[in-house]
Amino acid sequence: MHEIADTAVVDGTDVTLEPADSIEVDQLARTLCGDPRNLVDDPEWVARARHASDELPVSLRRSVRRFRRYSGSSGVLVVHGLPVDEAMLPATPSVADSVQRAATVAAAVLAMVACGLGDPVAYLAEKSGALVQDVVPVPRRETFSGNAGSVLLTFHNENAFHQHEPDYVLLLCLRADHDRVAGLRTACLREVLPLLTAASRETLFAPEFVTAPPPSFGSDNQARPPQPLLFGAADDPDIRMATIATTALTPRAETALAEFGRACDTVARTTKLIPGDLVIVDNRVTVHGRTAFRPHYDGADRWVQRTFAIADLRRSRDHRPDDGYVIAR
Repeated sequence: MHEIADTAVVDGTDVTLEPADSIEVDQLARTLCGDPRNLVDDPEWVARARHASDELPVSLRRSVRRFRRYSGSSGVLVVHGLPVDEAMLPATPSVADSVQRAATVAAAVLAMVACGLGDPVAYLAEKSGALVQDVVPVPRRETFSGNAGSVLLTFHNENAFHQHEPDYVLLLCLRADHDRVAGLRTACLREVLPLLTAASRETLFAPEFVTAPPPSFGSDNQARPPQPLLFGAADDPDIRMATIATTALTPRAETALAEFGRACDTVARTTKLIPGDLVIVDNRVTVHGRTAFRPHYDGADRWVQRTFAIADLRRSRDHRPDDGYVIAR
């Protein structure tokens, strides 16, 4: 596993904003959150964020646009130096399913960048359909394999079980953990595929796997019928899997899934985020997870805010009431 320093450049997928550009982003974000009545989940606010995204610094807009077209061998874009208004941050939330409803600088940054990738989207069954969600440790949920836990979070695609899983996962760091040990782990299929045997690659394209919904979706959502793990172009496929939720249905599928897991660990990259770092994960080709860390529950714990984006929102029109941004089923 390769460790990536906070300011390292890997495959040209790191962008560091100049101070003047960071100030420009901050000013744009503040225009979106100046009125306390502004709500992140209001479609009119999202429309304003989309308009404002046209004014983002050229270097940021170009990087996001290039990433949308082709996310590279790592499937990850890291943007350093974004404003998060650290001086005005409240205590890190410590309750389950916390979300960001009021417009803030950080939420505005996430919304503007998401609009550059397509459209922000949320899922009604997860965190009540909020477009911006808190990823924070929660007391007594340390061993939970999800965003509320603090043990190792295993590799997965976000909402891999869903017919309309997000194309991109955006993670903006507001606070790092106390010990600066928590790291985002990623493994891109473009680096994994060359390590797999021909037999395993063939099996992963067969409908011999079932992926259950994550615990955060509750018990009402059921797994889809058996599906392949890989689909699409043989030389650059997409992937749907979650280590703890994907079950192989045949002996050869079990062998292929185990080989895939080992290959992910071999190519894995770890990125330790600091405040103002935004990571965009191409959820179609890259799995992600997180290393373990120790929360203190003192109001200064690790705080990451998350938003999903879909490149073609219309594909999910029959799942979104009133053509909104929340997938209801």
